[in-house]
Amino acid sequence: MRTRSGRGTARATAAVPGGEGTTAARTAAEATVDGRWLVLGRDGRLTAYARTRDSLLRWTETRPGGPEWTGPEAFPAPGLSHVSIAQGPDAYVHLLGRRVRGDGDTPTVDVVHALQYQTGRPVSEWRPVGSPHKDREKAARLGPPVAAVGPSGRVHVLVANAAGGVMVRREDAKGKWEPWLDIKGSNARGTIAALAHASGRVEALAGSAQRAMRWLQDKADGAFREQPPIPVRIAPGTLSALETAPDRATYYWADEGTGQLVAHRPGGWVIPLGGVASDGPAAVLRAGLDGYDCTVLAHRALDGQVMLAACGTENEQAGLWWSPTGERCEGDPALALDALGRVVLAVIGPDGALRVSRQGPGQGLSLEPAVRV
Repeated sequence: MRTRSGRGTARATAAVPGGEGTTAARTAAEATVDGRWLVLGRDGRLTAYARTRDSLLRWTETRPGGPEWTGPEAFPAPGLSHVSIAQGPDAYVHLLGRRVRGDGDTPTVDVVHALQYQTGRPVSEWRPVGSPHKDREKAARLGPPVAAVGPSGRVHVLVANAAGGVMVRREDAKGKWEPWLDIKGSNARGTIAALAHASGRVEALAGSAQRAMRWLQDKADGAFREQPPIPVRIAPGTLSALETAPDRATYYWADEGTGQLVAHRPGGWVIPLGGVASDGPAAVLRAGLDGYDCTVLAHRALDGQVMLAACGTENEQAGLWWSPTGERCEGDPALALDALGRVVLAVIGPDGALRVSRQGPGQGLSLEPAVRV
């Protein structure tokens, strides 16, 4: 694989008159958000998200395939310790936040949800999803929420409770929140990986000190069933997931003992991928390369360098080779396909600015020089 990167000229930002968002041309991102923070809208334009202490930042392509962008726009997001993004088949972007209110030893903690219906349109206000705990002390120990959205459009919110068990709250057919459900488990730590298959079934994986716990719906929008535990040690915060075959997920994480990246399909072996990751998850994406179904991976190395690799989908055991992109990032990188089917790598640079690299012409996966947005 050939990768190359460079520094493009900074792009101008476009002001958004009035509206719920404000132009934040001089605002530097302080962190990435969890989940797939680079998404493709129904109109073919990409959108990237990051955050500051009290705002959600958003950059938007001006036309399908780029290369120009607008932004960042800033949307109020006060009191959120974590923000996670999920996108449904309808291309709606769902944002989940862990909200902390009040000072002292026992603040009020709950989960909130916001929605962006179309590319470039305003983000809705943050609305409460609530907490599975009525007791404030227990609620203060809630983990970061994640979401999965199936073909029906119903949102499934998953969060670790005070005891490390996993709770689910989802929308009903009319869009109203059903009660919290306890799907069991114990001592979950780090961010949960949740995935909605094309069939509509949702599955999730969570790590604990000595094992991984997995849940799978018996049918689309059905009940969650706990699956046999997997005897692995996952470094907290490093889980990601990708549907690599119909109703089959491949999970990726960093081994807690070695820091080495691995891949695993339930029922199979743990496959070493080489490379040592930082404390975040690898970005994963299925893409057609030279006529083959491939999986592209990107991760932030210990020195902040962004590393890129590709392999045949579900053929990691044949080996893959990590190539430096020349980019350094804060937080986790993101991958997506643009409107022309090109692989796009997005990172937040050390200066808090968005940088975007696109797949160039020719065989293999060669990235063009990065553009600072």
